[in-house]
Amino acid sequence: MSDQQKESFRDAIATVDDKGKRAWIFPKKPKGRYYTYRTYVSWVLLIFFIAAPFVKVNGNQFLLFNILERRFSIFGSPFWPQDFYILVLVMLIGVVFITLFTVAFGRVFCGWICPQTIFMEMVFRKIEYWIDGDRGAQIRLKKQGWTPEKIRKRVLKHTIFAAISFFIANVFLAYLIGSDQLFEIISDSPLNHLTGLISLLIFTTLFYFVFTWFREQVCVIACPYGRLQSVLLDEQSIVVAYDYKRGEREKGRAKFKKNEDRAAVGKGDCIDCHQCVDVCPTGIDIRNGTQLECVNCTACIDACDHIMEKVNLPKGLIRFDSELNISEQKKPGFTWRMKGYTAVLSILTAVLILLIFIRSDIQATVFRLPGQLYELKENQIVSNVFTYKLINKTTDTISDISIKLLSHPGEIQLVGDAALTVPNQALTEGTIFVEIPKSKLKSSKEKIKIGIFVKDKLIETTTTNFLGPTHF
Repeated sequence: MSDQQKESFRDAIATVDDKGKRAWIFPKKPKGRYYTYRTYVSWVLLIFFIAAPFVKVNGNQFLLFNILERRFSIFGSPFWPQDFYILVLVMLIGVVFITLFTVAFGRVFCGWICPQTIFMEMVFRKIEYWIDGDRGAQIRLKKQGWTPEKIRKRVLKHTIFAAISFFIANVFLAYLIGSDQLFEIISDSPLNHLTGLISLLIFTTLFYFVFTWFREQVCVIACPYGRLQSVLLDEQSIVVAYDYKRGEREKGRAKFKKNEDRAAVGKGDCIDCHQCVDVCPTGIDIRNGTQLECVNCTACIDACDHIMEKVNLPKGLIRFDSELNISEQKKPGFTWRMKGYTAVLSILTAVLILLIFIRSDIQATVFRLPGQLYELKENQIVSNVFTYKLINKTTDTISDISIKLLSHPGEIQLVGDAALTVPNQALTEGTIFVEIPKSKLKSSKEKIKIGIFVKDKLIETTTTNFLGPTHF
């Protein structure tokens, strides 16, 4: 075989044919120990995904990402726009963790944890196997004309797919607008919630399109993570790998012959049964080496192990291993790159924990009233007027709040009640007068520190500018 022929598999992806048209993938139904493990993991993650927006902790939704109203809740703890830096840090930690995981173990996240793979392989694909049958039956069904059997199966399958897409859209919307508002949309007249209804239909259409037509192309074409792994993997990364030394040997692959000593004649253990390709959800041949399309779902490992058992050859021809171990029989170690990512991850995690612990229950901001300078009152008292905003980040109402001047001798006069109350997860705003003796001012513009007290306990401080006379 020429070098050009050997490399021809790199010229195109499995989901596109020679004419540039969509090539449908009909993977064989997987089975085996890894598939069983994946099923267990998938059910746990599916339960978590469905339950998370409807479970409440101290009255807060367990997970909420309401971008429009700038309301967030992570593990039952409410976050406000002022806490956005914490959310950014959480996302950075997630990226670094996935990066470290990829460097060490390849694209396992895609095959075992990614919601796209879980819904596609463990929900929609299972329904397809139940209705259309396994790989061979699906191919025959696609080729045959529109018989009553095909129409019945297509209508049944797509009706179920649409219903599941609608259900997923509801759950997804609960993450974005909140489960309480979702229940209100469902129970009330649709005409009173046209925006919510339109959003629901858009998400339903999107999920239906992804899981009935786009499918594995999300992983192959659209997902940036697949492209990212090309710069993250190295010869020491643990990936789903084909042991080409054992599988090929001197004479390469060959069909199985009973009672043949393949090692003695120089034939590899790969009997070229094509089962690893037939079972692959992205349509690749793992024997061509690590490829961007591989999501490490381990379906090929199960298929190959099953064949090896049938022909009385050792299992593990396709397995979790590193290129270094296969080529040089060297076990992978903890590389400097892994150590670097681990150090960054540890530092970011420590910073996150610190920020969460020092995060105050009340966020306070004080601004000068626009257009106002200062007022010189009796006894050489300089007065400035400010507006304040107090945000309660907790699930409890905070009362007996007072505002005091910390940096200078003086007083703060509150317009309204002397003691403030801020409802849970709400904002209170008002006006204050800050009065400082002129003799205590050193310049015409000074920084002052203001403290927020709850029952005489300081819980938050903020600073602002105070204006005074020009000449002293």
